[in-house]
Amino acid sequence: MEDYLTLILFGGFLVLLILGAPITVSLAGASMAAYLILDKNPIALVQIAFTSVGNFPLMALPAFVLAGALMEAAGISKRLVDIAESLAGPVTGGLGAATVCACLFFGAISGSGPATTAAVGMLMVPAMVKRDYERSYASAVTAASGGLGIIIPPSIPIVIFGISAMGLMPPPEAIAQHGQFASLSIPKLFVAGVIPGLIMASTLIFTNYLIAKKRGYKGLTETWSVTDIKVTLQRGIWSILAPFLILGGIYSGLFTPTESAIVAIFYSLFVGFILHRELAVKSIFKSLTTTTWITGRVLLILFAATVFGRLLIEQKIPVVVAESLLSLTDNMYMVWALAILMLLFVGMFMETLAAIMIIVPVLLPIMYMLGADPTHVGIVVVCALSIGFATPPLGENIFVASGIGGSTVEQITARIHPFVMASVVGVFLIAFFPQLTLWLPSVVGY
Repeated sequence: MEDYLTLILFGGFLVLLILGAPITVSLAGASMAAYLILDKNPIALVQIAFTSVGNFPLMALPAFVLAGALMEAAGISKRLVDIAESLAGPVTGGLGAATVCACLFFGAISGSGPATTAAVGMLMVPAMVKRDYERSYASAVTAASGGLGIIIPPSIPIVIFGISAMGLMPPPEAIAQHGQFASLSIPKLFVAGVIPGLIMASTLIFTNYLIAKKRGYKGLTETWSVTDIKVTLQRGIWSILAPFLILGGIYSGLFTPTESAIVAIFYSLFVGFILHRELAVKSIFKSLTTTTWITGRVLLILFAATVFGRLLIEQKIPVVVAESLLSLTDNMYMVWALAILMLLFVGMFMETLAAIMIIVPVLLPIMYMLGADPTHVGIVVVCALSIGFATPPLGENIFVASGIGGSTVEQITARIHPFVMASVVGVFLIAFFPQLTLWLPSVVGY
């Protein structure tokens, strides 16, 4: 029966995708077919879907999306880009490096890959083209860097992973073998994402430097200008304080991740209206429209993916998959290599949040059996899936960068491969060396 149901779930899901159905319809359709075959009451499907959005941490989702949109409208993101440009100075490929750093900063505000790509790309792609960077290369750097938005906390996918993982108890045999597992919480995941985010950014900066040196992309200035740096820092002081306020409040325990999102919204309104005086009422309505559209889209996927994942767990399909894999190998490095390759492949075709909801129930029991820390697992999953934003055919960041920069999707894809390969190397480093993820949470007391 388990094999039969697995075929119905995954087979129905793939068939609907091939037929061109949206991913929400594909997940919900396959789940409904399984419910009917199991002779379950279809009303239960709706109840599970409705309950899935009752988590308090999930309230952070629309709040962070709105905060990111307001910060862009308030001129906060533009000032972050100005600071990154001034710090790049004479460095070879400095504007490319500044783009990566700007995405890193904005990722600490928006928590979204496409939003980060759009906000930074609108400013950086024209600036790079003006400095004789190839337009498609400028777009490729921006698209590759936008994925940092879901690694650097606060991150929407990390919130979704935390909610999914906390609902999964380790199997009894894993508990018997490995004892009490490390705690898992969204603040701990946020802290754990900092160093891996910096590692992923470093691989992109290094790759940009090598390519810029080969192509002769010079720095912005002959030397660093202390005056320019001082001026941009003074103008952007409130922009710099934004991520520190959000993350500092979470890490210090002053407020929860959900509450920090509300703080970020009020901070954006205060800075935009009172300090920068660039935020208009029209911009607020536009930000609310954007938030409604993105949140509604995400929640629809969450509804369907929750039911799909619940069916997998009830039929013990993850346990069967875990035991099958572990019968082949129990080498942690081999399991991580297989898991990362699977995540990279899935990320090419499936939206990040849906991928997390489907993969976590299957992957986490395997990692529990091997004694892996769930926090480490979560960060590796998010880092691997972040690369999917820059890999076709889905490649959301590529399409966003194409719309902003004017290059075709094919031209950007041809230039983005080195950055994708560098990011893959970064993911393997993070997976194979858990302390890169777990050291900072241990320092701050998690």
